[in-house]
Amino acid sequence: MVPFQRKLNMAIFALFPLAVLSCTGSSGPRSGAASPDIKGTYKLVSRQLPDGVILKPPQIMGLLNYTETHRNFNIVGQDATGKFFFSIAATYTLTPTEYNQTQLFNVRNDGSDRTKVVYDVAEKKSSAPVKMEGGRIEFKPEGEPTLVFEGTKLTATQRGQQNSFVDIWEKTP
Repeated sequence: MVPFQRKLNMAIFALFPLAVLSCTGSSGPRSGAASPDIKGTYKLVSRQLPDGVILKPPQIMGLLNYTETHRNFNIVGQDATGKFFFSIAATYTLTPTEYNQTQLFNVRNDGSDRTKVVYDVAEKKSSAPVKMEGGRIEFKPEGEPTLVFEGTKLTATQRGQQNSFVDIWEKTP
């Protein structure tokens, strides 16, 4: 009876990880559900304003980096109301259905007085639904433009607010 009990214990021990995975709902990658990939460095090519004016470097410049887990966004420029800048650092996760972000900090001009700088170090969590069609990935981080990734191109569209624009970004090699 002891050898039987030993074999039973070994079988339970060997199957335990599978039981845990099935209880937690983690079954590994699903077939047909490719993980979206936006990793890379993107450089701002142009910004189109609502009146059709197109700004290009050096009038406006930006750099955006996505690593496996972090995002770093920087933009500087000048428009009709003066010079502006905005910088954000965050962690993120991206699945075929959801974008989650935790802002670590952002630094920017004050909206009403661009000579003042706002330092925001509050951790802010947000999530947004993701739309995936073929090679196209679309989501809208909270308080930011709608982002559309297609191949090496990123389009950021801000609509319905006083600062409407369409930014075109290119992934660098």
